[in-house]
Amino acid sequence: MAAIRGAWLRRWLLALSVIGLSGVAYAQTDGGAVAAVAAVATATNAAPAAPAVPTAASVNSGDTAWVLISSALVLLMTIPGLAFFYGGLVRRKNVLSILMQCFMLMCLISLQWVVFGYSLSFGPDVKGIIGNLSWAGLKHVSFDTPHWDVATASSYAGTIPHQTFMIFQMMFAVITPALILGAFAERMKFSAFCVFSLLWATIVYDPVCHWVWGKSGFLSNMGTLDFAGGTVVHINAGIAALAAALVMGKRVGYPDKISPPHNLPFAVLGAGLLWFGWFGFNAGSALSAGGLATCAFVATHVATAAAGLTWAVMDWMINKRPTVLGVISGAVAGLVAITPASGFVTPLGAICIGVGAGILPWIFVSIVKPKFGYDDSLDAFGVHGIGGLWGALATGLWATKAVNSAGNDGLFYGNPAQFLIQLKASLITVVYAFVVTFILLKLVDAVIGLKVNDHEERIGLDLTQHRESGYTMLD
Repeated sequence: MAAIRGAWLRRWLLALSVIGLSGVAYAQTDGGAVAAVAAVATATNAAPAAPAVPTAASVNSGDTAWVLISSALVLLMTIPGLAFFYGGLVRRKNVLSILMQCFMLMCLISLQWVVFGYSLSFGPDVKGIIGNLSWAGLKHVSFDTPHWDVATASSYAGTIPHQTFMIFQMMFAVITPALILGAFAERMKFSAFCVFSLLWATIVYDPVCHWVWGKSGFLSNMGTLDFAGGTVVHINAGIAALAAALVMGKRVGYPDKISPPHNLPFAVLGAGLLWFGWFGFNAGSALSAGGLATCAFVATHVATAAAGLTWAVMDWMINKRPTVLGVISGAVAGLVAITPASGFVTPLGAICIGVGAGILPWIFVSIVKPKFGYDDSLDAFGVHGIGGLWGALATGLWATKAVNSAGNDGLFYGNPAQFLIQLKASLITVVYAFVVTFILLKLVDAVIGLKVNDHEERIGLDLTQHRESGYTMLD
C-alpha cells in the first residue's frame, strides 16, 4: 500500500506542476491528475510557435557590417568594374560614353530605387505581381530595426536593419540595366539611354525582382531558386540586351570595319574588379556573416576559375591561341552562371557549372553571333543571357539541401521537379523581358530617337554626346 501511495503522490506532484504553470486550480483528485497529464500531452503536440517579430534587439552587428560591405562591393562592380570592363572593349572614341553611362545609372537608378523602385520590388504584395507603393520614399523602411512581413509572418533579413537590406538590393537594381548597355554600345543617344534605362528599371526589373524575391511573388511561390540574381539580373538583362541589339541594328561598318578593343588592360582591370566585387554580390546575398556566406564565396570563386580556364582552352583548341579577351570573358561568364546557384551547390557542383559557363557562352559568342549577324557589341547577350540561362537551369541540376536547407534538391539529388521549375521561371522571364524591352525601345525611338546618325557614330559618342575626349593627342 505504501508503494501505491508513493506512485499516486508522484502523479499528484506532476499534475500540480502543470497546474501551477497554467494558473488553473484543480482539485487534488484522480481526475485532476489525469487532466494535468493530458495537458502535458497537448502541449507537447501543439503547433510550433510563430516566429518572433524581429526588433532592434535582433540586429546583429556582424551581419550588418558584412551586408554593408557587400553593398559597397556591388557598387564597385558597376563603377569602376563594369565601366572599365566595357570601356576597354570599345573603340577609343567611345570610352567616355561607356564610363558616363555606368556613372549616370548609379545616380539615376539609386534615386528611382528610393523614390518608388524598392517599394515596387519588395513592398507589400499585390497579387504576386508587384509591390504596392506604401514604402515609397522609404516610408516604413527602418534604419535600426529589421523588416517584418505581417502577411507571411516572415522577414527578408531578421538580423539586419531594413535599410541595410534596401541599400544592398539597390546595388543590384543599378548594375542590371548597366549590363544591357553592352549590347548597344557605341550607337545609342545619351538622352535615349537615360529615358530607356529609367523605364526599363521600373517596368521590367522591378516586377521581375518582385516575382522572384518579393514576399508572395508568384515565381517565389512556385519554388524558383535564385540565390543572388541569375533570373532577376542576368537572364533579365541578357535577354533585354538581345532585344536591344535587334532593335538598334548594326554599327556602321559592322563586322568588317570594327576595330578590336582599344585597351585590353582596362578590360582586364574591370574584369578583376568584377570578380572581386562579385563576392559581395553572391556571398552578401546570404544576408549574414556565416556558413552560407562562406559557401557562396567558395562556389563563386571556383566556378569563375573553371569558366575562365575552360574558355581559354576552347580558344586554344579551336583558334590555336588562348587570348586575354577570352579568359576574362570566360571568368565573367562563370560569375554570371554561378550567381543563382552559389548558395545552393557544393564546390564540385560549382566547378561543373563553371565548365558549362566556359563552353555555352563561348559557342554563342564565337559561332552563333557571327552566323546570325546580330551586333551584340560587347556580348551582353552571349555572356549574361546565355550564362544566366545556364546558371538558372544548372541550379535545378546541382542544388542540394545539404548545403542550404531553405533551398531544395535538384535533379542530380533526386528531385527532377526543381529543374522543371527553373526551366519554367526562366522561360517566363525570357518572354517578359524580351517583349517589354522591345516595346520600350520602339516607344523611345518613336518619341526621341534611339540611335545617333551615321556621321555622329563615325566621330564617336565621346565628342558628339559629351564634347569630351578620353585621350589627349599631343602635338
